[in-house]
Amino acid sequence: MTILLMLIPLSVVLLAVSIGAFVWAVRKGQFDDLDTPALDILRDDPPATPTDPDDDAR
Repeated sequence: MTILLMLIPLSVVLLAVSIGAFVWAVRKGQFDDLDTPALDILRDDPPATPTDPDDDAR
């Protein structure tokens, strides 16, 4: 029964930390744009510029 005297305050502290971390993340804009980073991987790379083999000899 005395373990409840330790576990209940500990759970309340962990809950407060979790809520604080969530509020901090929302205020910092971590959840503003969830779709674009997932779509960035699907975009093609820009075409490579052709190099002239004679440029290396100079």
